[in-house]
Amino acid sequence: MKRMIIVTFLMLLFSRTFAPTHAGIVIYSLPPVEPFIKLIYAVGMVEGMCDTMAYNPLEKAAGFFQIRPVRLEDYNYRTGSNFTMTDIFNYEISEKIFLYYAGKMGPYKLEEIARNWNGSGQKTEDYWRRIKQYL
Repeated sequence: MKRMIIVTFLMLLFSRTFAPTHAGIVIYSLPPVEPFIKLIYAVGMVEGMCDTMAYNPLEKAAGFFQIRPVRLEDYNYRTGSNFTMTDIFNYEISEKIFLYYAGKMGPYKLEEIARNWNGSGQKTEDYWRRIKQYL
């Protein structure tokens, strides 16, 4: 019985000694998950060397992702947005459009996303080969 009292006393003593001085919660901030970050860079390099002001007069494609008018029209129709081709030179807007289409296919289908972004047909194979160099 004496031993039990001593052990209990020592436990209480040591538990108070090492107790925190204030009550609080530690919250760790983790970096965001960005599954498309490497693909964004690769597409930017292939499309226009990551130049947000790039413009292709033959296709009327603009911005970092070289968005064509038909893609912008489709995006506006699907989302109810009202962006113009001038807005495409704003990286945040262009990225939002790219991520809208990429997100429809999922983060683990990089080849499918890249080839769909480029268009369709045989030329997308060459496009994917060029994209892979930057992934």
